[in-house]
Amino acid sequence: MTPAEPGPRAADRRSRPLRADARRNRERVLEAAELVLASEGMSVPIDEVARRAGVGVGTVYRQFPTKEALFEAILLRRLERLLEEARSRGAAADPGEAFFGFLEHLVEVATSKRDLADALSRAGIDIEASVSSVIQELAGALEELLGRAQRSGAVRDDVGTPELFGLVAGTCMAADRRFPAACTPQRMLGIVFDGLRPAGRRDGG
Repeated sequence: MTPAEPGPRAADRRSRPLRADARRNRERVLEAAELVLASEGMSVPIDEVARRAGVGVGTVYRQFPTKEALFEAILLRRLERLLEEARSRGAAADPGEAFFGFLEHLVEVATSKRDLADALSRAGIDIEASVSSVIQELAGALEELLGRAQRSGAVRDDVGTPELFGLVAGTCMAADRRFPAACTPQRMLGIVFDGLRPAGRRDGG
């Protein structure tokens, strides 16, 4: 499905304030859409999203001119939640636990919710352009977690965020059914964690 004149992008709407009622409706639509997508898949009609949200179809289209725009907004919302999670761990008492805990959460989210990103790519949507701002913020928050963990001695000091993103991406590939059953994301993540720890603290030590 290729949108013609898709209207404002999801990323643009992050900085555009909404009235309280419009904001509530938007949240209801996004909540309903995410639930419907999880149960019925990407082909769900907008009418069904509106029905589940308890709003009119016109309300949905005012916020999201196309289904692709709605999917983009859900993807952006997921990333914003990841960003909030990373920031909430930034003041944790144990920097190592905060860092490794967030990586585990990141892999869990990435492997369980690949549907939207895959669908948007197939539809020809430039995902990176849609979410570039929040991705940069997420990278910054991850860098903060990494720095704290390194200063505490929980993580080796020769690792940077580019390597982390590469390791996370590789770990997420283990969820692909073409890989042997033993190559679960959890198993791969355990190996990654051992590699990230200084030699004297591996295997959780």
